[in-house]
Amino acid sequence: MAAESRWDRTLASEEITNRTASFAGELHNVTGARLVAEEFLYDLARAAPPAAPEHWDDILLVVTELAANAVQYAPGPFQLRLRRTFDGVHVVMHDTSTTEPAPRPFRPSKGGGGIGWHLIHTLSDQVSVVTGERGKDIHVFLPW
Repeated sequence: MAAESRWDRTLASEEITNRTASFAGELHNVTGARLVAEEFLYDLARAAPPAAPEHWDDILLVVTELAANAVQYAPGPFQLRLRRTFDGVHVVMHDTSTTEPAPRPFRPSKGGGGIGWHLIHTLSDQVSVVTGERGKDIHVFLPW
């Protein structure tokens, strides 16, 4: 009888299709959120590669923008949830602000900012915001 390896990196299907991570809301947590998303995509790609290579980069960019917005505009912690869907990836960013995001004018001559929300909408199939007493959830559906 063969014993199972304690070092087996095989993931259960629910570990591949779902990932949740919580962050304190500090600047370095933007990188942390991106790393969690990248690990999720590595695991997902082993089971089902993306239909186009750019889908990988689009998901990472959207997660980075959502995390940066959570740190900049919402006080306190945020949570990232990633889930495999039939034809893509569902990203949910929860933060403590009840204010819905709004597009800002992009004016490169006056410094950075103003492009993130536009990027999120451009790269995603669907974006919605659900607000509640304890903050908001931003739901983003992206192709995979």
